[in-house]
Amino acid sequence: MRILCTNDDGIHAPGLKVVEEIARALSDDVWIVAPELDQSGVSHSLSLNDPLRLREVGPRHFAVRGTPTDCVIMGSRHILGEKGPDLVLSGVNKGRNVAEDVVYSGTIAGALEGTILGIPSFALSQEFSIETRHAPLWDTALKFGPDILRKVIAAGVPKNTVINVNFPACTPDLVKGVRVTRQGKRNVGFLKVDKRHDGRGNPYFWLGFERAAAMEVPAEGTDLAALVARYVSVTPLRLDRTDEAFSDALTTTLK
Repeated sequence: MRILCTNDDGIHAPGLKVVEEIARALSDDVWIVAPELDQSGVSHSLSLNDPLRLREVGPRHFAVRGTPTDCVIMGSRHILGEKGPDLVLSGVNKGRNVAEDVVYSGTIAGALEGTILGIPSFALSQEFSIETRHAPLWDTALKFGPDILRKVIAAGVPKNTVINVNFPACTPDLVKGVRVTRQGKRNVGFLKVDKRHDGRGNPYFWLGFERAAAMEVPAEGTDLAALVARYVSVTPLRLDRTDEAFSDALTTTLK
């Protein structure tokens, strides 16, 4: 099995070494194609107006001056040659990708692009807490990642589905198990715009996050609830975003 690994945290991110180790538990034919720079939050951005610069940083390790989407396209359509990848792994992201994160995440986008290209693809993310923010517990992803991948691959990944895997912010021995979940929903009020001024008095802005005044209780069965309960969350995400229920209602409305 030929495996293509990418991420959105950049070619030198610790999580990229983790995903490579997970990949090598499955195969010896592993390739790394990752962004030259941190691309967190770029979603499914594709570079159409800028050239892509490619740099070989080591045997089967390449950096692309572009987005995770660019990396998967470059890897599968150029670097790997005629025999493209059999599997795409995106991550392991520093921080969870759950609920609305899946819309913004470059990690999810890397896996989505693999799926669009017809390749079974997984997004892998390691949650961290306030205490582990600067030292995520990568051993949790390392312990549970390979076995989850083997089982899902053996069962078969549907053609237009991405598998989003999130590991809880605890040591492996404290993980209670694995849950198949649905995408959760958070209070979107955590986003904020921070206005500042440069040395000449001109305003500039940072997008940031506010800590919630009180922790919400996530809905049962969601990715959020699984992580709170210290379960690995496995969420199948479909490429087709059609709202079937509203589509039926809208057809009646627009008759």
